[in-house]
Amino acid sequence: MTEWMVLMENEGKVHIVKLEDELRKHKGLGVINTMRLLGDLEIGQEVLIGQKYLKRMPPRLPELIAGMARRAQTISAKDAGAFITKLGIGAGDCVLEAGLGSGGLSLHLAKVLGNSGHLVTAEPRDQHAKVGLINLERAKYCFEEFPQHTHIEGMLEDVVPEMEFDAIILDMPVHVPAILASTPTLKLGGRLACYAPTTSQLEDCWQACEDAGLKVEWAGELMERPWGRTSKGGMRPINGPFGHTAFLLFAQKV
Repeated sequence: MTEWMVLMENEGKVHIVKLEDELRKHKGLGVINTMRLLGDLEIGQEVLIGQKYLKRMPPRLPELIAGMARRAQTISAKDAGAFITKLGIGAGDCVLEAGLGSGGLSLHLAKVLGNSGHLVTAEPRDQHAKVGLINLERAKYCFEEFPQHTHIEGMLEDVVPEMEFDAIILDMPVHVPAILASTPTLKLGGRLACYAPTTSQLEDCWQACEDAGLKVEWAGELMERPWGRTSKGGMRPINGPFGHTAFLLFAQKV
């Protein structure tokens, strides 16, 4: 099995590299033979690459998220946590996620599903799927447990698998066809969630869920407000944009 290694710079930037016995260019590190340079590096040890000191770190979820390959915008940790808790996702569940994108949410799902779970991902854009699948490959090596994973290419409404799901998560430009097509595969009591950047998309999701016979439980957005220490002592909110990620909607099959 290919080994992946997590390296962290003193400033906190994370690099995830594959151990290979050949010279290869790694973004931010230059052209190096990772097997010869890093093969004997233990967790907690440092190495000098160019002018950077890097420490090998345990490959935990926050490090994999920080160093993940990216193409499409990823779902934030605050929203991923809401999906997991409000959908009730846990070990042994079968979860459908469309679209995969860069796989940010998939990493969170894989972590909680464990060996007994099954993660099914769908993505119509091949260039995005390649990045997401790379991140899932890394996680499969790094996590102590990893669910069965099935990936499907295409628009979800055209490729809905013939199986039952405990939860369905939809992150796509147009949700309505996917909601109507996937709801029949949702188990009784199971929940469907939508990730919608705009209010018009959110309204369409709400109406489509009701048309599909689902009960909308909650819709809205989650705010995140970081704080920091001040120069004179004490703490206060950090100055900066109070950004919007997306609106979330949760509905149950009753």
